[in-house]
Amino acid sequence: MSRGKKLDLFIGADIDDSWNEIATKRKTKVLAEDLEPKKHFLVFAKEKRRGKIVTLVGEFQILKEDANTTLKLLKKKLGCGGIYKDGFMEFQGELKEKLRPLLVDLNFHFKNGH
Repeated sequence: MSRGKKLDLFIGADIDDSWNEIATKRKTKVLAEDLEPKKHFLVFAKEKRRGKIVTLVGEFQILKEDANTTLKLLKKKLGCGGIYKDGFMEFQGELKEKLRPLLVDLNFHFKNGH
């Protein structure tokens, strides 16, 4: 191949706008009432995202503003990152053992075995 000539490659794929449509939408809930922490029964879940572990805690039934203030407090105490999304708090890392006593101190309850 000499310099200055463009290489014409044909991969064989036809890319149109249909490939980026989302088939299932997230089911976000709009809360009519705010439950107090004693009435929550939270569970832990662990996922891998991009090769890293994420700890999920939920499902919270509190207003988004309250959830964000709680999340900010927990992130500061744990020294990690996280986000509140679809009723669950996501924390970066495997933090179940550290997170459970902090949530119990805030009067949240857990299902049996979690």
